[in-house]
Amino acid sequence: MGANIHPTASVERGAELADGVEIGPYCTVGPRVVLAEGVRLLSHVSVTGNTHVGARTMIYPFAALGHPPQDLKFKGEDTRLRVGADNVIRESVSFHVGTVTGRSETIVGDKGFFMAGGHIGHDCIIGNGVVLGNNVPVGGNAVIQDFAILGGNAAVHQFTRLGKYCFIGGCAPVVGDVIPFGMVDNNGRLHGLNLIGLKRRGFKRETINDLRAAYRELFHGEGHFWDRFAGVAEKYSGSPEVMMIVAFINAGQKRELCLPDRG
Repeated sequence: MGANIHPTASVERGAELADGVEIGPYCTVGPRVVLAEGVRLLSHVSVTGNTHVGARTMIYPFAALGHPPQDLKFKGEDTRLRVGADNVIRESVSFHVGTVTGRSETIVGDKGFFMAGGHIGHDCIIGNGVVLGNNVPVGGNAVIQDFAILGGNAAVHQFTRLGKYCFIGGCAPVVGDVIPFGMVDNNGRLHGLNLIGLKRRGFKRETINDLRAAYRELFHGEGHFWDRFAGVAEKYSGSPEVMMIVAFINAGQKRELCLPDRG
């Protein structure tokens, strides 16, 4: 079957193109790029570096994948970009390779939707089913877990972690770790749980009730936060979803938690 390459495209020797790959007008593909089965580069797409793009991912015009990181310490080391399967990468999106001072690779999971103008910085780890709205920059070494949704023009600080199923409001500055299932308002403050997302994902009412109760105790209870945290970890030890929040908080290192406005 082979690959379908437009005559105006430039594919350098050494690039690996699986069956069913389509490379449209004026695309450029570097010599170390691997495009899996069914990948489509629509037009004017640039893929370079040590970059692997997973099956059936569709990349729209002027997207740029695998270029050097925006890091002044980078000296051309051999680092990587790994993009999973079934992603939609819209116009002018950029994904950069990693750095040797970070993870040495940037990883993007499967079935993501990356709207126009978004950016995934060096050494990020992006989970499955993530949605980035228009013009969302994600700083280097950030981690965005599965099924997170980020509204347009939100901005994610480097080294920040966003937990599974969280929702980030449009234009929000994300400078602290966002718990799984958390909802961040347009001012960058934690504002309850992503209840609509939980319902749409089919979480049971009992699970949602546990999460809401645990959230209230953690962030709106009396006394010291870490005392409340210990109480929640013990009280809800039988709830896998609450324990996801507990484990996420325990794993924090670089950034403080994103917290509600208690004023």
